[in-house]
Parts: sequence; structure tokens; C-alpha cells
Amino acid sequence: MSVSKTLSCFSFSSSSFKCTPSPSLSLSSLQGRLNLTRRCNTSSSPSNQEEPESQSRSVQHLLSTPEGVSTLMKMQRKPLLHQPHLPWFPYLDAFRCQNGYVLNSAEIIHALAPCISEVRKERFGTVVRNRSYSVCLVVEGLCDFGNVSAAFRSADALGVQSVHVVSSDTNKRYKDNRHVSMGAEKWLDIELWDSVKECFKMLKSRGYRIATTHVGMNTVSIHDLDWTCPTAIVVGNENRGISDEALELSDLHCSIPMTGMVDSFNVSVAAGILMHHAVCDRISRMGRHGDLTVEESQILLAEFLLRHSPSTISIVEDYAKRKAALFT
Repeated sequence: MSVSKTLSCFSFSSSSFKCTPSPSLSLSSLQGRLNLTRRCNTSSSPSNQEEPESQSRSVQHLLSTPEGVSTLMKMQRKPLLHQPHLPWFPYLDAFRCQNGYVLNSAEIIHALAPCISEVRKERFGTVVRNRSYSVCLVVEGLCDFGNVSAAFRSADALGVQSVHVVSSDTNKRYKDNRHVSMGAEKWLDIELWDSVKECFKMLKSRGYRIATTHVGMNTVSIHDLDWTCPTAIVVGNENRGISDEALELSDLHCSIPMTGMVDSFNVSVAAGILMHHAVCDRISRMGRHGDLTVEESQILLAEFLLRHSPSTISIVEDYAKRKAALFT
């Protein structure tokens, strides 16, 4: 069976994501030969409220069950270890359907575009344009899901797409605080780690410098750092702070200047301040925070569309079955 290279373009309201060339069948020719009918549940509401299955997925479930985080990721992922001289981006341009058929991001966008409201499309476009993996957040040993949730919410709001959670020995004491995160965990790339050592090893393989927050001597003010350098921001336990192991394995210790009587911030507040400053510094130096390539933006857009609601997966699966049936 011969295939042709096509270059398609799908306009998402005010944002246009140009689909990069890929060895796939021409979508226009497919539409002429096959009726790709899609059962769409399009809401005119800007918020597009989540369906019951999504509502039951909480921060506690994501971080306490092995399969929790994996259920979020839809596009195929690259190997965790990476070549540090290349900017880190976690996804391949491929989604494997249940029938084994593989769709690329262009095909996913094509299949789902009619099923998403125009307001929601515009929102997705804005979010993707402002996303970056150049700054990521690491929360180490937190024992309050409220703080984890608040940090997730700040990361999403500031365009920090990647967050890492190093497990706490006291995670059974966590309480669910999904109302604090406002569902931000649904849109982030979350990675779980059993130890600081394995987390930092992986981050360094991806080209990140490790900046632990610390109050004490030999710290660098966050105002004196160049945040255009890929950086993993690490915040620690509510009571003990950053562990000795994390301090030893990190590349630098940074601090937020304070002039009050207290010498520390709440951990989720500190995470928010650090990420906000990093984003502002990047905008000041580069003119923007979001730095994904056109191809990466398209893949992340497809990832968001697949996460949009449980029904989007069934729509894509149906599209793949119809396309595969054309050649059987």
C-alpha cells in the first residue's frame, strides 16, 4: 500500500497550528472516499465542564496509585533518559489506538476539531502557545495534598507544563484537596519518583540544572539567576524543608529575598513565587515564556484534545477504525 506525504493546516480560531509533513494518507482524499462521521458532544460553555469520570480523578488518586498518572498521558512518550544537549519534550508524534493503528497529531486534530467548541479551541491555542518545558517544578516529600494541589494550580496558570513529585513516607496521611488545584492536574505532565537520586539523575539527563530552595549560607538570590537556562525548581517538606540528600545532589541553592520577621514562605506560596519570577525573567530576556516548536505545539495540542473528555478517545478510536477499514 502506497502512502503520500501531505501537509495539512488546521485553524484553531485565532491560533493556527501547521501540521508538519508526515507519511500519512491525504485527509482530503480520505474524506472523499470514506464518510468519517463523528459522534460529537460539543458544549458551548467556555469551561466545558468535566464529565463524571474526570471528576472522580483527584490529586490523591493520581499520586497514590501506580496507574494514576499513566492514565493522563495519551500520546506515546519518549524514553525517560534523554540526550542533554537536546531540549526536552516528552511526546512522540503518535497515538496508538486499541486496534493497533497509529495516528499522528494532525489526524487527531482533524478528527476532534468538529467536536470542540470555538471558545474552547481558542483557549487550547492560547495555552499551548504559552507552555514550556524549560522550567519544571519538583515537590519533594510534601505531606499535605493541599500544598501539592496549590503548586499544581500555579504551575498550570504560569505555563510550566512539567511537574515531578518525589514520594513522601507519610503519603497515607494525605487528604484530598482537588478543589484547591481546580483540576490543573488534568493538563500537566506529572512524573512520580521514589527517591531524590533517581529524579535528579533523570532531570540532569534531560539537560536541567537543579535549583533547590534553601534558607542559609551559600545561596543565590532568584533575582541573580538566568532562568532561560533549563531549570528544575525544587521545593521541600513543609516542616523539614529540602532534604540533605537533595541539597547535596543539586547544582545550586537559591533563595527568595525576604524582609519580614519570618524567614520562610508556605511551600506552595514559595513554589508560586519562584515559578512566577522564572517566567517573568524569561519574558524579559527572550520576549516570551512559551518556547515549543511548531511540531511540538501541534503534538501538545493533540495531547490536550485527547485529555479533553473521556468521549474524545472513543471518537478518535472510531476515526481510526474507519480509516483502517478503507484498506482491508
